[in-house]
Formats: sequence, C-alpha cells, structure tokens
Amino acid sequence: MKNTAYLILFFIVLIIGIASCKNNDEVFVTYGPAHINVVNAGTDTLNFYLNGTRQNNASSIYPGGQSLYLPVPDGQQNYEVKKIGTANFLFSVPLTTADSSNTSLYVYGETANQTFITHDTLVYYKLHLDTTQIRFVNVSPDAGNLTVTVGDTVHFASQAFKASTIFAPTGGGKKEVKIFQAGAATPLKDTSIVFQPGGVYTLFSKGLLNGKGNAAFGVGVIINVN
Repeated sequence: MKNTAYLILFFIVLIIGIASCKNNDEVFVTYGPAHINVVNAGTDTLNFYLNGTRQNNASSIYPGGQSLYLPVPDGQQNYEVKKIGTANFLFSVPLTTADSSNTSLYVYGETANQTFITHDTLVYYKLHLDTTQIRFVNVSPDAGNLTVTVGDTVHFASQAFKASTIFAPTGGGKKEVKIFQAGAATPLKDTSIVFQPGGVYTLFSKGLLNGKGNAAFGVGVIINVN
C-alpha cells in the first residue's frame, strides 16, 4: 500500500514538472538580436529609448548623426525619442523587427509621423573586400524628387521623399557628390566625401530648401558597415 502511494506521488510530481516546463517555454521566449540605427535628420539633439530605457548610451545623436546599429529584441517593441536634457518623450513609435534584421529609423521632426524606416539589406562582397557600397535616402520633405550622382559611377535618379535606393557598388576614395532636383541642371548641393574601401554607406538629404542653420538643406552620411 505504501509503495502504491509513493508511485502515485511520483507521477503527480512528474506531471507537474512537465506542465511547468511547458509553461516556461511559452512565457520565457528568447529572441535573436535585431539591430536599429537611429538617424537624426532633424534639428535637435536626440536620445533613443526602448520601453523607457535609453539605448544610445555612448553618445547623444546630434543633427545629421546616427546611433549606429543598436541590438534590440526582435518582434514588436515600443521605441521613444527625447530631446537631450528634457524629461518628456517627444513621441513614441511601435516598430516590428525580424530576427537578425537591420533597420534604420529616420527622424526629421518632433512627431511620430515625421519618422520612417528603411530595411537595410547589406550585401557583403567576400571576394572583393575593397568594394564600397553607397545608397541614397530622401529625407527632405519639401525638396520633391531628387537625383544624386556619386563620382562618375553611381547615379540615383528621381528619388521621392522617404524613398531609399539599393546599395550600389563602387570604388572607395574621395568622390564628388551632387544632389539635384529631378530634371534640374544646377545641383542643390555639390560636395566631396571620402568613402573607405570596403565600407557600406547611406547618403541622405536633410533639411528644407529654404531652411536656416541646422534646418538648411544638406547631405548627411551614415556608416552602415565600416
């Protein structure tokens, strides 16, 4: 009789243990790292938060700057942005990221509808490590469609606001970068930028055509891979 009681007790404990393991599997889900790069195309210095915890701990994100890719859990998360030195969030935006994905969040104003994302598909040229890759993103609300040339080899035609090109392969070194309104002969911006061999970069327009100071029309550079 005593042996029977012990046997029944053993099976009860076993069933409870199996049920506990099943519940733990359902509750404690582990995620692979996704990565988000916050790009500040606005006029204020910003900090970036995940569910209330600041993520860009090394440095604030200055106008024209970036956070670099920060590891975050995949799936839907709630992200917030603050101006430096302020207590209240400017806005909150929910984003969904996939396992091992790279996403850039562009902030060009002070509300959630003045942000957008790009999904960054990075291609590595294993046999050509000196190949530089460059793309363009239009983050200028009033500029219309923009055409961009990088040196003599890269040409991005008529990119609308919030549009992103693919990464185009080219060589590294100092290159002349010109940004035109689509169909215009005179560039809005003509500058030179040095691109490292093997690097992956995003050029982005920022500011307004008639903007002043930090709000003036210009071009920024993101380092996607250095």
